[in-house]
Amino acid sequence: MKRATLYHRDTGKTVTGAEELIGEWRRDSRTLIVLDLENNPADAERALLIENFGLHPLAVQDAQRDRHPPKLEVFDDHTFILLKGLGSAPEGIEFSTIQLALFIGERFLVTRHSGPSPSVDRLFEEIGATPELFARGADALAVRLARILVGRYLSLLLALEPRLEHIEAEIVANPHDSVLAELLGYKTELKKYRRVFLYHEHIFGELRSGKFPGISAERHHELNDVYEHQERAVSLAGLYYELASDPVDGYISLASHRLNQIMKVLTIVTVVFVPLGFLAGIYGMNFDNMPELHSESGYYIIIGVMALIAVTLLAVFKIRRWL
Repeated sequence: MKRATLYHRDTGKTVTGAEELIGEWRRDSRTLIVLDLENNPADAERALLIENFGLHPLAVQDAQRDRHPPKLEVFDDHTFILLKGLGSAPEGIEFSTIQLALFIGERFLVTRHSGPSPSVDRLFEEIGATPELFARGADALAVRLARILVGRYLSLLLALEPRLEHIEAEIVANPHDSVLAELLGYKTELKKYRRVFLYHEHIFGELRSGKFPGISAERHHELNDVYEHQERAVSLAGLYYELASDPVDGYISLASHRLNQIMKVLTIVTVVFVPLGFLAGIYGMNFDNMPELHSESGYYIIIGVMALIAVTLLAVFKIRRWL
């Protein structure tokens, strides 16, 4: 897929289209273009970017990879930023990432992503609704895209907090294995979130503190805003990871406590019935020379002794607060 929007600085008008707008952009130095690429033949896409925008072949190669860590790279007349974008329609906290590459020049912003990008779609919607956004420059559009991206991540994270609070109460009231499985799933996803956010935090920390081709000094406050949101995202991911870990530890502690209670009851039952079983075993032996077998009150005496032993043991357990 190829889509583009061309902005004429003199008239303030925009034209939407695709690859055909590149020629007009090259002829008119008073124009600015935003080009978006997705799922195009690699060779044709590489040639398009190198020949028309003068992008470095290695940067284009990194942008086309399915997996590559986020990075920031500087060239003579443009800046290359590779981010981990959110895929479309994440289910709950579970998410999939896409490679989102941004090439930022004085007169162009080129985005290339490995799959559908709602963040880029939203940027194009905003451009269509408010063409004046172009007047601030390609770098402002790139920063706006980064802000949309981190905003989507934060929305997913903030939606998790009420669920974690509910789970904590649920574990105390009705602990079960499905809750534990859900919490372990959250911990796994939060570790992925934090890894992505740390990469992004480092990138925007560099962008806000230095000068880069295609990015004007006017973008400092906006870059600082994106950095602060990335920093907040790192903090929230770490906090929610801890919040998810605490109920897991609590669940394990409660399970151990319940097991201890069961084992205590079984131990008490065993302790009570061992002497009773011993007496029953002794007097269950059929020897002729057992005087008690011929006693008229022998049965009642043994039953009484057994009852006394059981009551005494239960009383001792009660006094020691084992019951």
